Amino acid sequence: MDAVNHIGFIVASYAAAAAVVCALIAWVTLDYRAQQRNLTDLETRGVTRRSAPAQTERTVAQAREEA
Repeated sequence: MDAVNHIGFIVASYAAAAAVVCALIAWVTLDYRAQQRNLTDLETRGVTRRSAPAQTERTVAQAREEA
């Protein structure tokens, strides 16, 4: 079997795979940036993450004193 006969298919397959991988990388990068903007917006409005430690009354009082 001669590989030269199938070189067009091989090149097209690699090009399609590279295009799909590049598209996925771009999609993930853009989604990450959008999620970071959403998190920043929520944090500026005072919404905290569930994984963040809850503010206690002492912490709130300390924040008021420092302000």
